Amino acid sequence: MNFEAARIKMVDNQIRTTDVTSHTVLSAFLSVPREEFVPAAMKPLAYIDTDVELSGATEGRRYLMEPSPMAKLLQLATITGGDKVLEIGAGTGYTSAILSSLAASVIAVESDAALATEATATLGRLGYGNVEVVTGTLEAGYASGAPYDVIFVNGAVETVPEALLDQLKDGGRLVAVVGFGNASRARIYTREAGKTSERLAFNTAVKPLPGFRIAREFVF
Repeated sequence: MNFEAARIKMVDNQIRTTDVTSHTVLSAFLSVPREEFVPAAMKPLAYIDTDVELSGATEGRRYLMEPSPMAKLLQLATITGGDKVLEIGAGTGYTSAILSSLAASVIAVESDAALATEATATLGRLGYGNVEVVTGTLEAGYASGAPYDVIFVNGAVETVPEALLDQLKDGGRLVAVVGFGNASRARIYTREAGKTSERLAFNTAVKPLPGFRIAREFVF
């Protein structure tokens, strides 16, 4: 299979057609070999217009996000070449590699130790030297590396914890899909003078990350 041709078709037919115009984002998707970050049996399907289930996860089902919403979320984050980025939910490292092409440095948190090990190996083999994969609780982020210019939440969540928002530097942005299924929306949170503002961006549906549930209260 000609993966380079499939990559170009993905960008032209799936990403450009959904209002993604950022040259840097488009270039990153053209440069990163998506087929290297999916299970071997799924390589022929690496560029299809859907989420790809990842094998080897020990925390339940995990997915590589569909290209179009991923690209729209990355464009929303307006990442620049000098930015320090925190990724929540590295999976096998594909989004980490895209972020590596956009930012100065990336810390990618992954709660599933098997996926973190795989991501570290693949990113190292492909030469993405400005990415560090760490194993930890996704909701907690990685405070020891804070503050960050951008936090990218790589999957749908029910709520965005204050612990993550507190790791943004002044002027920093957090991008996440909040809600599940067709009721979910992409949102961007901006930190200014210690306070966070929130803006709705677009409707989308992506697979959820583990955790990030709102605590339920019992009423007696």
